[in-house]
Amino acid sequence: MNKRWIVVTGSSTGIGYHCATELQARGWNVIATARRDADLARLAKEGLGVVRMDYAKPDSIAAAVEKIAAMTDGKLYALFNNGAYAQKGALEDLPAEALRAQFEVNVIGWHDLTQRLLPLMRANGSGRVIQLSSFLGFVALRWRGAYAASKFAVEALSDTLRLELRGSGIHVSLIEPGPISTGFGDTAHAHFKKYVDVENSHFQKAYGPLFERFEKGQDSPLTLPPEAVFQKVLRALESPHPKARYPVTLVTPLFSWLKFLLPRPLFDRFAYWASDQ
Repeated sequence: MNKRWIVVTGSSTGIGYHCATELQARGWNVIATARRDADLARLAKEGLGVVRMDYAKPDSIAAAVEKIAAMTDGKLYALFNNGAYAQKGALEDLPAEALRAQFEVNVIGWHDLTQRLLPLMRANGSGRVIQLSSFLGFVALRWRGAYAASKFAVEALSDTLRLELRGSGIHVSLIEPGPISTGFGDTAHAHFKKYVDVENSHFQKAYGPLFERFEKGQDSPLTLPPEAVFQKVLRALESPHPKARYPVTLVTPLFSWLKFLLPRPLFDRFAYWASDQ
């Protein structure tokens, strides 16, 4: 049985929950993080190690790291940075506060946690850092500028970290999903309503059909279950030679190839159309 320790953030629902429970079933010692007491209690009942952590609060991250170090006796092997949210809305409609909040959780919090946990991996001479990115980490679409910017940043930080950790025994991999069936859209809708004044927006009519899907919880025909992400996470964890990137769903390689092959004006037309799909 594999008894190595892994931290999985954002484990209350969706991809994080699925990966945490599946890894536990495969013999990993899993520490699942969440923000709410009810979620932590539920995860603990399922046999997972639990730590309260909020990416938006540096003190919470520092306290979580202390607890993780104690729980693992310094023997942490892997970190899966998963917890995040999507701030949607046209950039013209988003105040700077919305962008700061997006980056605090999706980028700065991830860096803070990773930077604090790396010494544990270095002390053991090996480790894995797995970052949940997105096809929006290399493609920008309308209404998703803030989220895409945060994922572009995660991609750059991960590539840099991989180079800087070369020879350390610690590997860095990016997981790049397209649409995955989770409760992610509910949180995105809440943040959209918090920051975007739809009634006074130039894009009011454009928002209508797009955000109607929030209310219906409608998935894309190309949506896959969280299991598709877990399979790539498992490869990144257990392969002796993990890849830098693992695409998930048809959307990711499709956008990657089209961005490479198409002239920019033509790709922009495609991305403009795809933004409303």
